[in-house]
Amino acid sequence: MNTANKQPMSLTARVLIGMVLGIVTGLIVSNFLADIKLINDYLVHGLFDVGGKIFIASLKMLVVPLVFVSLVCGTSSLKDISTLGRLGGKTLGLYLATTAVAITIAIGMALLFQPGSGADLTAASSFQAKDAPSLGDVLIGMFPTNPIHAMAEGNTCRLLCLPYCLALQSAHRVSRANVLPISSMTSMKSL
Repeated sequence: MNTANKQPMSLTARVLIGMVLGIVTGLIVSNFLADIKLINDYLVHGLFDVGGKIFIASLKMLVVPLVFVSLVCGTSSLKDISTLGRLGGKTLGLYLATTAVAITIAIGMALLFQPGSGADLTAASSFQAKDAPSLGDVLIGMFPTNPIHAMAEGNTCRLLCLPYCLALQSAHRVSRANVLPISSMTSMKSL
């Protein structure tokens, strides 16, 4: 059999295989090997716990730069800046629709399962909620005074304005100079 023409396995297939293997491993360890102290101490609370926390931290570390570079590349690759308004409107509409679906599911689940029913909430009655910020404060807060600090905090909402400003500036320069926009960002995104 010729292995030179063999196609590599897609990322989706590898992720699904990894998920199935993780579920099978978890079921085997929790149902058959949970009483063995060596397995519990070194494998479950050692290797799996540490490896899982490192994996989750790595994913969190990649989110902000990936969102930033994707937004800059996507916005700066637009040929006509006027299409940004339609694209923004569609994005906002999709965001509102998915938020409405998520809220509907959450309310439905809360009504179905009634979490907290029968709980003694007398201690929570003295809680005072903070006043909601005004719309002006929310809009001002969307523009970070220090984008590096916003990235370090993982504050994606504050970080969304900077890539759009960079991309619009880049698209404006491209329309005047006929050069490729932010090629370094495009090469960063391909990594």
